[in-house]
Amino acid sequence: MSSFGLHPADVIGTVGFNEFEGLSVCFINMPLRETAMPTVIPEGPLILGAILRKYGVDVSLLDLNAYRIKDELSKSKGLPNGRHLTTKEAENLITAHLNNKGDQDIVAISGKITTLKWQEIIAQIVRRLQPDCFLVSGGGLATEIKAGLFNWIPELDAIARSEGDDVILAIAKDVKLIKELGWSKAIKSGRLTSYYKGDVKGKPRFIYEGNRPRNLDSIPFAAVELLESDPYGNNVLEDYIVTPVWGLAANNSSATPFNMKRSLTTLSSRGCPYDCAFCYRGSQGERNYGMRSAENLVSHMQHYIDKYNIDFIGFVDDNFAVDKKRIKTLPGVFDQLSVNLRWGTHTRMDEADERAHYMAEAGCIYIGFGAESAAEHTLVKMRKGGFILKNGLVNKNINGSTYEFPVTMVDAIKNCKSAGIHANCTWIMGYPGEALEHLKTSVAFILWQEDYMTKGLTSGTPEYEIAKMSVNQKMFTATAYPGTAMWKVVAPGLKKHFEIAFDKYGDPICDDNFHRYVLELDDATKVLNNEDGDPVNFGDIRTDTFLRAREYADNGQIEKILELA
Repeated sequence: MSSFGLHPADVIGTVGFNEFEGLSVCFINMPLRETAMPTVIPEGPLILGAILRKYGVDVSLLDLNAYRIKDELSKSKGLPNGRHLTTKEAENLITAHLNNKGDQDIVAISGKITTLKWQEIIAQIVRRLQPDCFLVSGGGLATEIKAGLFNWIPELDAIARSEGDDVILAIAKDVKLIKELGWSKAIKSGRLTSYYKGDVKGKPRFIYEGNRPRNLDSIPFAAVELLESDPYGNNVLEDYIVTPVWGLAANNSSATPFNMKRSLTTLSSRGCPYDCAFCYRGSQGERNYGMRSAENLVSHMQHYIDKYNIDFIGFVDDNFAVDKKRIKTLPGVFDQLSVNLRWGTHTRMDEADERAHYMAEAGCIYIGFGAESAAEHTLVKMRKGGFILKNGLVNKNINGSTYEFPVTMVDAIKNCKSAGIHANCTWIMGYPGEALEHLKTSVAFILWQEDYMTKGLTSGTPEYEIAKMSVNQKMFTATAYPGTAMWKVVAPGLKKHFEIAFDKYGDPICDDNFHRYVLELDDATKVLNNEDGDPVNFGDIRTDTFLRAREYADNGQIEKILELA
């Protein structure tokens, strides 16, 4: 049972073969961080497309995030990897797609909360080009903002919150009825699903509440072939494949000492059983953790090997190693693959125990850890302390000063190196309550990891430089996302700096002030400015010092943070 009520599978009921034949659905995926290469395929919409195809729907997908244009404009913006499409280029792409595919019954736009600006733009374009389509927004933005999204994107007919594997069929069911009877008769018929909410903001609207599919192994593999040809004949799937999922070439926070030639991504699990204060998991099942079987993963990996000749798989879920039983089965099950495929994923640092060795035996060569901070004080504030601090602290001397690191974090790095797995840590600076001494502890841990990874290597040699560069020094800025525990902690600051108002339940009111705030959530490394243009720092570090630390982190000079006072 979902926290939202009846499970969507029960709302839909039995769906017959080819029940939705004649419907046309177009998914549009929004652009993400312009400074980073697109490395992770839009698996969510591609899975929904595969589900709809089972019932006769004509499905297509436009991935606006797949493009990084290298031209004079990208040079002027300081974007060596290329820029996003312009609004006009995006409209031309959508127009070309419709010229090829014809009118669409459903257009589904999706993306994280950071894509609000793009969703507003694309919704206007779609409504102008397809005035009669059923326009729905799903994914992180719709899940976090809820019905308030109708205030900002009035073109929408519906929002779809949380996981969409089942509700996509409810959407198809409602649209089929509307197509057959027209809006007025469909509403009067009483046959629309319970997700119909009546008149909201001046027009009939739907709010679809998703939930975890009851059996993740029954979900079809993502229809990645939808990316093989865009309206201009470009194979954007191949662009994803030849761009490394992780590593320096991807220009993200995941450094590696190894290369990959052909890689793809997928999720092995959904949801998260933990409760980190800065994280919002609502669009992927909240704390309701579910996973695919090892056998299902092997079948998927073999499919990609056979069809796309990949040499690396990235399992991009945050908590691959939660279940010890599944991890122990991996070596025997993954041994069934036709080739020794290398792969990587993310886990918590307390999960890098004997599990790391089972994973390595199964072909794992990369684990990304959301370390976030190495300071006991900050980890407790982040709600990560219970697991990371359970083994106590250990003293380490870095550049002449002594720092206390969690034993669990030190052991995770050591266990991975012993197993032959590269350990990559991501970091957050400026968290509420973080003082300069706490930030310095995180920096010191990074420098300790560099020293540990280069131990025994001769300075200046290629091996030494590769090992040193493979230790991530980049840091995110602590950002308050709606619905997180951190958001509640900094609510007074949000009122003060951004004039965000809250209703009686503590939820933000979707007015112009909140709208402006969400529009600024486009890059997790940047420092937000308030309405007066002044930088906002929620941590306990003096703002001028924090900005200097941020500059050092951006310029690859984190060791200078240790010199700040």
